Amino acid sequence: MSWDRLQLKPQIISAVQRAQLRSAQEVLCVSGPDLQKVTGLSRSDVQDLLHAAAAAACRARPPVTALQLQRGECHRLESGLRLGTGCPVLDGLLRGGLPVGGVTELSGESGAGKTQLGLQLSLSVQYPVEHGGLSAGAMYICTEDPFPIKRLQQLISEQRVLRSDVPPSVIGGLRFSDHIYVEHSADLDSLQVCLSRRAPLLLAQGLVRLVVVDSVAALFRSEFQADDWLERNKQLLTFASMLHHLSQEFTTPVLCINQVTDVFNQSSSSVSSSSSSVSPALGLAWANQVTVRLMMQRLQGTVVRGDQSSALRRLEVVFAPHLARGGRDVGVWREGLRGVLDPA
Repeated sequence: MSWDRLQLKPQIISAVQRAQLRSAQEVLCVSGPDLQKVTGLSRSDVQDLLHAAAAAACRARPPVTALQLQRGECHRLESGLRLGTGCPVLDGLLRGGLPVGGVTELSGESGAGKTQLGLQLSLSVQYPVEHGGLSAGAMYICTEDPFPIKRLQQLISEQRVLRSDVPPSVIGGLRFSDHIYVEHSADLDSLQVCLSRRAPLLLAQGLVRLVVVDSVAALFRSEFQADDWLERNKQLLTFASMLHHLSQEFTTPVLCINQVTDVFNQSSSSVSSSSSSVSPALGLAWANQVTVRLMMQRLQGTVVRGDQSSALRRLEVVFAPHLARGGRDVGVWREGLRGVLDPA
């Protein structure tokens, strides 16, 4: 390709040519630190190169109009194909589970149970379609905390408790931990490489059918200052475009776990918890890219079942083209999230 078309600085173009990187895809296959080594460029120049390469890769894909995107997502939302959660109460709220088209956001405060649901879905996707799965694995991208391997192992050991509706022979034949592909992205550069190269490879081979990003806000909050909002929004749009292309091209659900920010009630002079609420992080630029928005809250009550107790949570549908607004109370148990029909 002609690097001159990307409007890069001359020294960046010369360094790329010396390193014999011939295409945007080749650049995106290399991490930021490795690009610095092979090109001799500064970190800021490497970031400019990666951003330009990601934009070129997006332009190389067949163009999709807003109407085509809307029609495609609506068709998938109404097609009936869903990724179940493994809990009948939550599946009832979500009309069967996560849709295979578009991006689903799950936001909430720390400790609300967001990662718990992400792990549960990473196991659920491995079940056959007749049991709410998609007969494939999951790609789990961690951007801040280490992957919770001990909790995953506990969920795997308790699958027969959670999924009593599934024959034990089916559960026994699934090697759950072998089909969860964990990636750690410490910066936006490595996240772009992951989404533009590794994810399409796993999806094209049929190894995965779910992509989880935990969490989407972490990198955008850490890499941009308040004055950089315009550049941050540009990067958010590029990121969202990559997620939607993955979902559309491979008919796969994408789950983005998001943090929240405090929203204070200006009519109150105090800043106590009673005068504030929370909203999903990253503002309208991100909200407009989300197909389904869910929110989890940790409530004041406690629920008890047998020898277990759990802080009461609530999963709410904030907006979705195919769902009515509403929510269900849930508890976090050894076997995973389960709806609480009667918290009393």
